[in-house]
Amino acid sequence: MVLALGRRKQRMFVCLSILPNVFLAFLLSSDPLLTLASPHHCRLPGPSPAPQVLNASLPWEKGDRVGDIGGLSQCKQYINGTHSEVENCVAGWDYNVTEGLRNNIVTEWDLVCAQYWLVPVEEVCFILGVLTGCLGLGFAADRLGRLKTLLISLTLSVVFGVLVCVSPSPPIFIVMRFCLAVASGGVYITLYITRLELCDPSLRLLVTMLAGLTTVTGELLLLGVALGCQSWRGLLGAGAVPLTVFLTYGIPGVFPESPRWLLLSERSADINSFSERRDGERDDESFTELESESSLSTRPRLSFPELVHSRNIWKNICVLGFTSFISHGISHCYSSFRGDVRGTAPSFYWTYLLSVCAGGGAWLLLWATVDRCGRRGILLLSMTMTGLASLILLGLMEYLSEAAITVFSVMGLFSSQAAASLCILFTAEVMPTVIRGSGVGTVLALGCVGRLTSPLMDLRNHYGYFLHHVVYSSLALLAVLSILLLPESKRKPLPQTLADGEQYRRPPLGRRRRDNVPLLATPNPET
Repeated sequence: MVLALGRRKQRMFVCLSILPNVFLAFLLSSDPLLTLASPHHCRLPGPSPAPQVLNASLPWEKGDRVGDIGGLSQCKQYINGTHSEVENCVAGWDYNVTEGLRNNIVTEWDLVCAQYWLVPVEEVCFILGVLTGCLGLGFAADRLGRLKTLLISLTLSVVFGVLVCVSPSPPIFIVMRFCLAVASGGVYITLYITRLELCDPSLRLLVTMLAGLTTVTGELLLLGVALGCQSWRGLLGAGAVPLTVFLTYGIPGVFPESPRWLLLSERSADINSFSERRDGERDDESFTELESESSLSTRPRLSFPELVHSRNIWKNICVLGFTSFISHGISHCYSSFRGDVRGTAPSFYWTYLLSVCAGGGAWLLLWATVDRCGRRGILLLSMTMTGLASLILLGLMEYLSEAAITVFSVMGLFSSQAAASLCILFTAEVMPTVIRGSGVGTVLALGCVGRLTSPLMDLRNHYGYFLHHVVYSSLALLAVLSILLLPESKRKPLPQTLADGEQYRRPPLGRRRRDNVPLLATPNPET
């Protein structure tokens, strides 16, 4: 309701909505560092056993893949130095940490061998927490307001972030991480839709791109902080504690409630105040998109019967949700394809930096092309490239060199991340304000469902990776066809009501183009 003060205020509020993304990256992207399993073996007497002692004390295990000669057992040891019988590790494990955190949850609580199943469980619970936060707090943003939901989510993120850092055991850690994921998901989705509602149509893509690049910066900074502190508790604390600064957004005048949401609510006092500021203090560059909407005599509320019969809105949610599910789920296939096929997994740093840089490059590509070619066209191109990369990798993997596998894996990872990012922006632009939080939350939640396959494949040691990739590739081709049913939202005003959302339709393929040039009037010969 302070948008009427002009573009200077607008830009300041947009910047304030982008800054928390740096620390959200610490909370939402830290799982690979927390759960990284380093090479390990049973702890033997003595400070640092020589290789001869290890060979005499640990049995040799064959590799699971063709051509893998195997190595020393990570979970077994000989009984009393005899080579006749083996037993599970008795005195714990020694870890050879060469990448990531020196002290993470795996090394601190020995989550290896028989306890390794807790690692995928933690990853699944965290993704389910983000899913729950996107759905629950996205709905709360539509009912309670963007600002109130943001403050609630920030408060819960700080509280559960601190509780995670002091967790004494894996079960408590998993529960606290789930709660932290719920709150962090709420912060992310609330800031996302608020940021879009503070922008003119011509600036929405630029602002969203800047927010995405800020998240990429946070992910790179996350790796640097991890190398510096070497402790998972300090890493999570570095992401949770700074969020307390953003609780100042609750101070009146620091951060606004979305005027679009106010126009659809029953808070007449806030709307009257907004109108007075708009009429008395605005400058020449004030918003024009909201001026025509703030004069509404009635403020419509959400009608559930009308929502049920809004077939066009449901169609857009289903298509974008399906595309989000595929693009989020197939990314893991490209990250691990080389290790699945060749049995030689790249280093953690290479995989992490490749994924982060692919995300940053995807945002730059979207910024350069989406406003020129349209949302639907670039989304169609991204999903086509994703499916094409998968078909080439799966059909020609026996004939491709290491360099070719890397090139097509990077292409698939790049295009899938571009499609995933564009899906969220597309959803926020075609969903009406009255259900924008719920709509974006649903599409993000379906993306989380796609991400669930990654820890489940890790739990099965990537058995069945080929069938897993084939299924996603087939669905990606199906998503290409479904994208044709979407409307185009490039530089169009955000819809407010369900009726506005129903008007976002794809023009029929058989529509004839009308000639708007009037016919020349012929003179009447009788006159």
